[in-house]
Amino acid sequence: MEDSILVVNSGSSSVKLALFDKHHQKKASALAEKLNKKDAIARISGSPEPIELPAGADHQQALQILIETFTRKELLQGQPLAIGHRVVHGGETFREAALIDSKTITAIEKVSGLAPLHNPVNLVGIDAMQSLFPSVPQVAVFDTAYHQSLPEKAYRYALPKHCYEVWGVRRYGFHGTSHHFMAQEAARLLGKAVENTSIISAHLGNGCSITAIQDGKSVDTSMGLTPLEGLVMGTRSGDVDPGLFDYLSGRGVSASEVHTMLNNDSGLMGLSGHTNDMRTLCELAEKGDKPARLAIDVFCFRLARYIGAMTASLTHLDAVVFTGGIGENSAEVRQETIKHLSLLGLTIDPERNQQHGKQTDNRVSHADSRFPILTIPTNEELVIAREASRLARL
Repeated sequence: MEDSILVVNSGSSSVKLALFDKHHQKKASALAEKLNKKDAIARISGSPEPIELPAGADHQQALQILIETFTRKELLQGQPLAIGHRVVHGGETFREAALIDSKTITAIEKVSGLAPLHNPVNLVGIDAMQSLFPSVPQVAVFDTAYHQSLPEKAYRYALPKHCYEVWGVRRYGFHGTSHHFMAQEAARLLGKAVENTSIISAHLGNGCSITAIQDGKSVDTSMGLTPLEGLVMGTRSGDVDPGLFDYLSGRGVSASEVHTMLNNDSGLMGLSGHTNDMRTLCELAEKGDKPARLAIDVFCFRLARYIGAMTASLTHLDAVVFTGGIGENSAEVRQETIKHLSLLGLTIDPERNQQHGKQTDNRVSHADSRFPILTIPTNEELVIAREASRLARL
């Protein structure tokens, strides 16, 4: 057995595989996509040539080929020490990562109705790796687990209690692995213990969420029962009036059509009519494209409102943190968002912001800002590798 840890992230039509050494340094990564289609393809980091996959390759075939490629390139020799899996929804069952056994799999299956697009395919990845490495300890790391510390006043909806007690309708929150990493990294950068650090963490990518973290624990978050609630996202609407469903049904739009619209055709895509890519939108807005400018303005205004709202869940604040593809790389989004928050005493330093904090210990805030503003690259794979090591007792 060699000193490697594998991290698996199975999506509906893709699978990502990362390889870490026992000190949690990444050695390699690979991506297989367009799975179950005739043009399925895979790539490995650092190699310009794609990896041939059979037409219609499924997750198990793709993972087997990626493992064989890692082995042939001598990146992986023998069996890994442990395997960590991203699992989107753990319901109320899982408050932390868990070793995978038959009971764990049954529990994940039971909450799959809360994440029907994600949990079943996460289980496919688990099954595939158990077939390839039956004797290696495997660990499930849940997007929702970090938010199980939410107080009841933050996770309960104002609905009849049977909705919660019978159907499990409550706020679960997502991106927990990323927000957990932000708490750890912000504490390190600020020179504080995690258990004494309180931040507002904004994870901004194609999916977006914001979390209030009090003394290292999640106490409020924007995503809810599903990843649709909260901020404006790439193709997801975020918050809308629930009366929208009834209003549109009276105009012949079915519930499934509304669901598709809110998840796939809304957000930045819906507002701009062009794209869900923030870089492209900023370029279009610079050229005078009004729908692109509106999409950016709505995105930033909604984000600023949520940052303000999250302060109600904290007794003190050590920093506001931006992460994710947009949070880390869009100086314009950070600038336009913070402009709305002058009452909180938050101010951006234009030069630091343009450099994404790379020359100033991740800080993009002005010297006179009441609270530090940080940009921190997320690393969910690293968190999963660490959790796999911890539970496998490496």
